[in-house]
Amino acid sequence: MRRYLLRVPVAEAEPALARMLELFPDGVVEEREGDQVVVSGYADAAPAADLESEPVQDGWAERWREHHRAARVGRLWIGPPWIEPEQEPVVIDPGHAFGTGAHGSTRAALELLGRMPPGPALDLGCGSGVLSIAALRLGFGPLQAFDIDPLAVQAAAVNAARNGVEFPVARADVLADPLPDAPLWIANLQLDLLERLLSRPDLPPRILASGMVEGQTLAGLADVLDTAVADGWVGELVASRGRG
Repeated sequence: MRRYLLRVPVAEAEPALARMLELFPDGVVEEREGDQVVVSGYADAAPAADLESEPVQDGWAERWREHHRAARVGRLWIGPPWIEPEQEPVVIDPGHAFGTGAHGSTRAALELLGRMPPGPALDLGCGSGVLSIAALRLGFGPLQAFDIDPLAVQAAAVNAARNGVEFPVARADVLADPLPDAPLWIANLQLDLLERLLSRPDLPPRILASGMVEGQTLAGLADVLDTAVADGWVGELVASRGRG
């Protein structure tokens, strides 16, 4: 067994993570090292020729779990099922990855959600379902979730049941497919995808967008109402222009 690593600049973290999830469907670890992000997974043989590698010692599986830490954002505790939960928990099994909620972009989105009055929303690119479940815990709803990856749709449904909540979750290309009406979209995506999302003609009044790194903003496309930063990752609550 070896650990295989991919090092990229922070701005390229999201596509690197997506690639590594395809190579390591049992889960990956994402770590910040200065202005770089290291995404790693474990395998007996190299799944691609361009990855760094290093040997691992006995107990590597437990150390992999240690990287998936718990986080508290506002009144919510977010963490994996092998850590004893605290009050108001959102328990997320990373399974085929997609995140437990401790990632900076997720925490930035959660900070913004905690500052907003609850109401109906769509979670676009829902991944593990952590933002959908957290939003319901904060009183948002009705809520619907969408992701283009069928594994993410499955993971979100499993995690919803784990947390005793229900919401519709379906496969969709959120950049192009028709979406139901809702006054708020929640989207934790990389900047280029957020920019494409904001080019849709059917934008709602508000979009909670996360997945940017410090120095990036949607200010040129929408009016920024609020901002949150966590571990160098940026979330913005924006108003789509012409929609109030």
